[in-house]
Amino acid sequence: MRKTLGVLALALVLAGCGNEAGPTPQGGGPQQADTPEALATKLRVYTTDQCFLTPDTQLPKGCQKYVTELASTVGMVRAQAGSKHPNLIPLADALDKHVGEYRDAHCDSVATPGNPCSQTLTEIANTLRDIKQIVDTQLATG
Repeated sequence: MRKTLGVLALALVLAGCGNEAGPTPQGGGPQQADTPEALATKLRVYTTDQCFLTPDTQLPKGCQKYVTELASTVGMVRAQAGSKHPNLIPLADALDKHVGEYRDAHCDSVATPGNPCSQTLTEIANTLRDIKQIVDTQLATG
């Protein structure tokens, strides 16, 4: 399990927030992608991305891959909410909303920071920070 998470974390770190597409994963064994540990690993990787760390100075179009990866994580966040962490539901909804705002504003084609797309990236980062804090607390308390 740890090896799988380590490989996942390394792959996400290498993916970065660049515009180039990497190789498409092929096959692989069964993974437990819906565990709190798997979600925590993804969140750790996302929170090392420059699009998270300094959203107001990034070129919005350079964060397209980061935003797409976050969009695919919303379901995992909702799945982890359950009855123990219902406060994750509104945060998952907010993240989904902000991703939609990024897409609706065509931020994937905006080549300058300091505009409404930069504000959307900041809102995504703030929501992601809140989600990560709850997930980390969930893991720490068991």
